[in-house]
Amino acid sequence: MAGEQGASSIADFEKSLDELEKLVRDLEQGELSLEQSLTAFERGVKLTRECQQALKTAEQRVEQLVQSNDGALETRPFTPDESA
Repeated sequence: MAGEQGASSIADFEKSLDELEKLVRDLEQGELSLEQSLTAFERGVKLTRECQQALKTAEQRVEQLVQSNDGALETRPFTPDESA
C-alpha cells in the first residue's frame, strides 16, 4: 500500500506540474482578461506550493532510504554530489 501511495503522489506531482506549465503558457500568451489572469496566477501559486511540498517529501524519503555498504538502512542527508 505504501508503494501505491508513493506512485499516487508522483502522479499528482506530475499532474500539478503539467497544469502549472499550461497556466504559464496561457499567461505568457497575454490573451487572458485581467480576472482570468489573476485566477490563473492564484492557481499557479497554489500548484507551486503543492509541488514544493511533494519535492520536500520525496527528499525526506530519499534521506530515509539510503543504504550503507553492509546493506543496513541508515538515515543521512541527500547530497547531489554523491555517486550511486
